[in-house]
Amino acid sequence: MAAGAAGGGSDELKLLGAWVSPFVHRVQVALHLKGLTGYEYAEEDLTNKSDLLLASNPVHTKVPVLLHAGKPVCESMLIVQYLDEAFPGSGPALLPADPHDRAVARFWAAYADDQFFASWIKAFVGTTDEERAAATEAAAAALQKMEGAFGECSKGKPFFGGDGPGYVDIALGGFVAWMRAFHAVAGVNLLDAARTPLLAAWADRFAALDAAKEVIPDVDRIAEFAKHGLLPLLQKLHSTKN
Repeated sequence: MAAGAAGGGSDELKLLGAWVSPFVHRVQVALHLKGLTGYEYAEEDLTNKSDLLLASNPVHTKVPVLLHAGKPVCESMLIVQYLDEAFPGSGPALLPADPHDRAVARFWAAYADDQFFASWIKAFVGTTDEERAAATEAAAAALQKMEGAFGECSKGKPFFGGDGPGYVDIALGGFVAWMRAFHAVAGVNLLDAARTPLLAAWADRFAALDAAKEVIPDVDRIAEFAKHGLLPLLQKLHSTKN
């Protein structure tokens, strides 16, 4: 399907994705923040992947993959950075201009994957209650670190990126709907205002963004999927991030 009117060469963009993937949500939010809303979207069946996906991402064979004029770019945050560099005249910059601030943003975006997500995914695929509880606590501890990062990156403004959402907002924001679905399904609130008040308020602001509302599925739909379709899919897919 196509999304909106083309802009900034976005008619050359095609996104291979899956509606439920938080990594795909990251790229979709970035595209909308950049005003590149005319991209073509192709929904992948992750249990029966298309030849185009297999050819475009032969190493991991995972979504998201962005095709720009037929050339593939893989992994969600690499795609976000690519969009910022390939379309500098479209929408706001997603990475800071200052080299140190850019390095800090990249660090915390990587932390969201390597520490938070890597722990949190084990809460779904753990084989015992003890494993799942330990993984959930590790994920919560990682979010507490990101609570501190918010103060450093935002400099007192509403988003990690300052006045508007940027690279780290997209990285962590892709998980917001899933964290809320996790609360609905498992009764565990990772965005607890008592534990991480800055992130809890930030998550509300992120979810209220037009770019997020336009592309991220309803929490109830994700929760329903989590209850009935998630575990077999995760057991098949969780070995590497994207």
